[in-house]
Amino acid sequence: MQTKNINAHLTEIQDYFNMAVSVDCVIFGFDDDELKVLLIKSDLKEFKDKWSLLGDVVQPGEELDQAAYRVLKSRTGLDKVYMEQVHTFGGVHRHPAGRVITVAYYSLVNIEQNILKKHGNELHWHTLKKVQDLAFDHKQILQCCYERLKHKVIEQPVGFNLLPEKFSLRELQNLYEAILDVKLDRRNFRKKFLSMDLLIDLNEEEDDVPHRPARLYQFNFEKYDMKRKRYF
Repeated sequence: MQTKNINAHLTEIQDYFNMAVSVDCVIFGFDDDELKVLLIKSDLKEFKDKWSLLGDVVQPGEELDQAAYRVLKSRTGLDKVYMEQVHTFGGVHRHPAGRVITVAYYSLVNIEQNILKKHGNELHWHTLKKVQDLAFDHKQILQCCYERLKHKVIEQPVGFNLLPEKFSLRELQNLYEAILDVKLDRRNFRKKFLSMDLLIDLNEEEDDVPHRPARLYQFNFEKYDMKRKRYF
């Protein structure tokens, strides 16, 4: 088999380098019993007055995960949040500037405990159900990440990243109903979660609420990790 040097190889494939790679972040939050997504006004003339996901081109020498965390930190000031890579979108005409392949991530943020530090370019939380047309193919990306979240929340306790450190069973059920978009039976839901023995009863109650104060709990991540290790 005949070999060739790297320069010859680069000459053969030089046209394939005329494209960019980006990351787009779908940042979910939970507030007022609604699942929300963080959006920013597009700064491109082609998408004037349209909202978009937070994203950027991956820099030379930068890993994909590093780029996603950079976008999150630089645009919002948030860090140390749950993030997961979901899917790659490579439509030929998805970006007006040329061929841009983007890698989608979703992250879960506790809105109450993470106040946005960067408000440039009209950065706002939007109720997921009310999001309509977005710039680029971002509505498709958003839907893809939302579907991943719905599957993931059934399999693993990722949803607790959206709740305060202390929460009631009512808040927990509201969260699952918002993510799964279903109405759950109150008694069965509570029975199922309590039977898992992964909630810590704090012997505390809610303060300053318009209804009867409910007991507060924490999720026992340490116990959950120990249980997982027994099976894997």
